[in-house]
Amino acid sequence: MTAPSKALWAAELPRALWMHANRWRHRAALAAAPRGDGRRVLLLPGLFNGDRSMARMAAFLSRTGYRAESWGLGRNMGVRTVGAEAERLIARVEGLAADGPVTLIGASLGGIMARLVAHERPDLVREVITIASPYAGSGHATNVWRAFELASGERLDDPAVLARSTRIAAPLPVPATAIWSRNDGLVQGLICRDDHCRAIEVSSSHMGVQRNPAVMLAVAKVLAGAG
Repeated sequence: MTAPSKALWAAELPRALWMHANRWRHRAALAAAPRGDGRRVLLLPGLFNGDRSMARMAAFLSRTGYRAESWGLGRNMGVRTVGAEAERLIARVEGLAADGPVTLIGASLGGIMARLVAHERPDLVREVITIASPYAGSGHATNVWRAFELASGERLDDPAVLARSTRIAAPLPVPATAIWSRNDGLVQGLICRDDHCRAIEVSSSHMGVQRNPAVMLAVAKVLAGAG
């Protein structure tokens, strides 16, 4: 599996800007999204990003009827942020799960971390939704693997990293949905899904994917059991 083409990579920013400029076209559809059941959902940002990157998703889910929580760990720099076995993230989920398992929604690297938490502590996790998260293949099938290594201090070919990646890619013990795009310009879309969970295809850039109205609506439908 290879990384997205240079053409797709170059189109990332223009596509993200175009999506943002046309958000108004989707207001009616978003307003008509299925109502939530009040469950707690934790939003996990992608590489280099923090809670601000998930703010629009959080506001939408709150309006829809969920208790949307930010992860509160700062910028996502991989293990430097969450710990080698995601122990700091697990502690955050544990703190939110006093009244029942939490639904985890992660964009890109955040989705990979959500899967790790679900494997390590399935008792804390109700459901996992990943958005453009390249968990099902080699990180080299992305255009951001060097940035990941720089941010996290890890190497993709390190045996410990490979072992953790294999564990993350294994079928989850909780319900899971993968939202992915075959024309993603940063990560190979085909490794953002697998045959062991529900897969929902959208057309989106990687940049700002969690703010894409089609993605937000897909998340709402999955949460409501209508997706």
